[in-house]
Amino acid sequence: MQDFSLARRTMVDNQLRPQGVTDRGVLAAMGKIERERFVPESARALAYFDRSVRIGHGRYLMPPAALGRLLTEAQPRAGERALVIGSGSGYSAAVLREAGLEVVALESDQALANQADSVGVETVVGSLQDGWNKGAPYDLILLEGAVEEVPAGLANQLAPGGRIAGAIVDRGVARLSVGTYAGGSVGWRSLADSDVETLPGFERPRAFTF
Repeated sequence: MQDFSLARRTMVDNQLRPQGVTDRGVLAAMGKIERERFVPESARALAYFDRSVRIGHGRYLMPPAALGRLLTEAQPRAGERALVIGSGSGYSAAVLREAGLEVVALESDQALANQADSVGVETVVGSLQDGWNKGAPYDLILLEGAVEEVPAGLANQLAPGGRIAGAIVDRGVARLSVGTYAGGSVGWRSLADSDVETLPGFERPRAFTF
């Protein structure tokens, strides 16, 4: 089998650090978790490229630098509780667990949930738009993809001061964004444009036109 340890070190040094990933816990976790285990065997050669990687069923792993930047800005802390929405094959959930968080991985596709379970990431199956209220409140919610709209019900599953991170689509452009929950609403700040693939089911309702 190919040894991907050098690819992980290169990812950390040449992709993550130069693109603003500074959180030591995030760097250590992403430098340890074997990303190649979370993609189909045919795509393992692409696992450490700074791009989205198709994992099947119309879904993708987020580019490493995009995930690392989101997590750095969301400031995950050991002991916190996190919800990963659209967890797919389980990579980002595994990263957060390695960083010391208690993680609920939520997936709507049973086949992807089974794939995550097979590599040791226990996954619950349910509606992504509804979140997982059984485990709320969360200190951190990670959206594993680009969305046009974040349902209010998801934000309400955050603890006061909790953070939500993902890519928000604005006029066709996906922007890495982190929001903080306070006073019953989320205040967002944009970080950078990114080629993050869409997470289905979070489209903004289209206005009726004649």
